[in-house]
Amino acid sequence: MQLQGLRKAYGQLRAVDGVDLSVASGSLTGLIGPNGAGKTTTFDLIAGAQRCDSGRIVFQGQSIENLAPNAIFRRGLARTFQVPRPFAQMTVLENVLIAPLNQIGERLYANWWWAGRVSAQERALQERAREVLELCALSDKASLLAGQLSGGQQKLLELARVLMIDPQMILLDEPAAGVNPSLLETLMERVQLLHRRGITFLLIEHNMDLVMRVCQHVIVMAQGQVLAQGTPQEVQDNPQVLDAYLGQVPQS
Repeated sequence: MQLQGLRKAYGQLRAVDGVDLSVASGSLTGLIGPNGAGKTTTFDLIAGAQRCDSGRIVFQGQSIENLAPNAIFRRGLARTFQVPRPFAQMTVLENVLIAPLNQIGERLYANWWWAGRVSAQERALQERAREVLELCALSDKASLLAGQLSGGQQKLLELARVLMIDPQMILLDEPAAGVNPSLLETLMERVQLLHRRGITFLLIEHNMDLVMRVCQHVIVMAQGQVLAQGTPQEVQDNPQVLDAYLGQVPQS
């Protein structure tokens, strides 16, 4: 994915101010920066939650800037949120089952005309959903209401939901926020496993130890612009980054 001259302003505030960056296919890339750097706005623009003022977003060779979120989702670019948003009164399994696209049973007439096809697809999706829940360490929670899960488990549920569409790329918004250390390790183990299977990840995170440990490439934003990028070690050693954000990050 490439961002080219991406801009978004709110009155006189330039939240994203001419951002140029690339996320290599198959990479696990971190996007860091101080509060107000423009990270979340950048995610919103990529995912279609907001429209950019100018610039291009190219995903798999096609421009996607200003497409509707559902159109971007259909192209295999999915997003999770810092604060999970499950359907609290539906079970964990039901939350996962609503994610797949183009379900035959969503057409009212199909339940009469193609009842056999609807049932066959539902059985296949149930099997797929249970596989995904097992992958995300939630198989024993399938029958619980999603609202009963802890914050960390809800983040695993969000990951499970987007996996149901076989995404090419996932935007992770602060996966460590509000998650206990044990569940965070589980979550990041799953992310790294999926990355090894070929899914591209771009994650916003303030946990610098986590970013430096798991990411191959790190992009630093400040005041709506890209300040620096490179390997974790290159970013840690960059004086501009140290001045703007990182401060006393332990050197490895």
